[in-house]
Amino acid sequence: MAHIHEAIDFTVAVFVVHENKVLMILHKKLEKWLPLGGHIELDEDPEIAAIREAREESGLEIELVGERPPTTELGTRALIAPRFLDIHRINPTHEHIGMIYFARVIGGRTTLAAEEHHDIRWCDADELVALKPSLTGAVLWYGRKALEELGTSVHPMAL
Repeated sequence: MAHIHEAIDFTVAVFVVHENKVLMILHKKLEKWLPLGGHIELDEDPEIAAIREAREESGLEIELVGERPPTTELGTRALIAPRFLDIHRINPTHEHIGMIYFARVIGGRTTLAAEEHHDIRWCDADELVALKPSLTGAVLWYGRKALEELGTSVHPMAL
């Protein structure tokens, strides 16, 4: 999707953990390893965007990890909060406010989105460090944190 605003956009990043590994993609346009994710479309909330991006970029169905407050009522729908937020520069005149989610696999089969990515790979903590080109410090930290928080959990759905 094109940028919604010339100076800043809202995006989602989804660190999907399965069997003690986190899913990473080698982005064609940016030529770097990243988690699944992308822009939040004008007609989406962040949860919908995260789930859509994960499905489009990996073929997987996911569940976001986090607490949904019991505050949904007429006119208000509670959302799962992102695990982290950041702001990162895309170029000298444009930034993204990133909503970083952690997620688990609930279905589907890992599939490369060849139009967007060179590669898709499940990585343990050591493999994250060994990726070339190297991860940015932020992506490495989030990936390790996702593994730390979700890596020992076992979901009944196996791929």
